[in-house]
Amino acid sequence: MHHSLDIALVRVDNRLVHGQILEAWIPYIKADCIVVVDDLTASDMFRETVIRMAVPREIAVIVCNVEDFVKTTPFQTGSGHKTIVLFGAVAPARKAFELGFRFDKLNIGNIYNDSYTICCTPSVLLSENDIHDITLLRDAGVRIELRRVPREKPLDFFDVVRSIKT
Repeated sequence: MHHSLDIALVRVDNRLVHGQILEAWIPYIKADCIVVVDDLTASDMFRETVIRMAVPREIAVIVCNVEDFVKTTPFQTGSGHKTIVLFGAVAPARKAFELGFRFDKLNIGNIYNDSYTICCTPSVLLSENDIHDITLLRDAGVRIELRRVPREKPLDFFDVVRSIKT
């Protein structure tokens, strides 16, 4: 069981923990905890170790798979550790939402998909499955924003898609 987490940012970034998270998002949010929710990383000691080594000691790191995250993490808004929740892809974020992890906004910072069908920004290339999952989250009331770092203006995912198609 983890301490109570104040979820400040829910993000999809296939690089998980990297410079934009450590140098931009953590200071902006004043986060003191990162939760990496990624089935592959949670089952790979080497990947988990690399992530833990990249994060400064004063920042708590939790690495878990989607089901354990939803079952064992007491998350809320307004109290507890300011937390960034990172998913490596849209599908696990959708799965966590369906299992009971509720969030009202999903930040998409970086996705590269070899079989992408749409290039939203230079760092967000989505497949049909990604678009399907994003649409399901939007239909459940989640706002989807595209933004790499806090100083960028957030772009609404569906506005970007409409501008591409017109």
